[in-house]
Amino acid sequence: MQMGLIGLGKMGNNMRTRLDQAGIEVVGYDTNPAVSDVADLNELAARLTAPRTVWVMVPAGEITDSVITQLKGVLDAGDLVIDGGNSRFTEDFKHSADLAEKGIDFVDAGVSGGVWGLKNGYGLMVGGSNEQIERVMPIFDALRPEGPRAEGFVHVGEVGAGHYAKMVHNGIEYALMQAYGEGYELLDARSDIIKDVTGTFKAWQRGTVVRSWLLELLVRALEEDPEFENIEGYVADSGEGRWTIEEAIDHAVPVPTISASIFARFVSRQEQSPAMKAVAALRQQFGGHATKPSADG
Repeated sequence: MQMGLIGLGKMGNNMRTRLDQAGIEVVGYDTNPAVSDVADLNELAARLTAPRTVWVMVPAGEITDSVITQLKGVLDAGDLVIDGGNSRFTEDFKHSADLAEKGIDFVDAGVSGGVWGLKNGYGLMVGGSNEQIERVMPIFDALRPEGPRAEGFVHVGEVGAGHYAKMVHNGIEYALMQAYGEGYELLDARSDIIKDVTGTFKAWQRGTVVRSWLLELLVRALEEDPEFENIEGYVADSGEGRWTIEEAIDHAVPVPTISASIFARFVSRQEQSPAMKAVAALRQQFGGHATKPSADG
């Protein structure tokens, strides 16, 4: 089997290696000529035998829009485009309709696994027609983890369903990470009682109800830097958590834990929280409580 792969960054390049190992011929394109197999998308299309399959693995938003627009110009009816980036599910409807004007099929694929996917495989959530999914199942089988297909791959529904499932997956991930982080802080705060924070988390990896791959990664991070002295407490978000909350509001579904986790990330980006300054000022006003002078003052 043969396919094109656009976007050969850390994740895309690892995916190419895993696909190559499974015997799938990959023609890769990247704006970095040092890793690209072809000079441009025209050459990519020329190197692939019809009907073509092209996997897009680039940042969501304007870059994905641009790539899909260009693909519409170089591909033909019967070809298939897979968007494996973290696009918002509503973008899938637009991309699918745009490509359909030329008879090009579209599949959206939520991909989880990060930089560990090369070794462990990628969790896949895909949206599209039964015919489209069946056509590229060898690609999905090459990328997913070993073991039962249903434990690493799901055909969630029609176009948009894959990225919707990945959005919710990432919202849950936000909340789990926040819970582990808060647990770490509390254990670390009681150094008079807890003499081995790293060992405590490590002991939770087998037999406990909180064991998970995220826990294993936290243990790995603690073993490398037990007090996290070499990292700042600044946490970014790539969009999926926000979209999850917006969807929850639209459908009146309570997601207080996920909501709290993303708001905690916002707090991490403030050197001085204006809200907490206001709270401190109010406590001083009504109760005469002492305030701490600002370092900037």
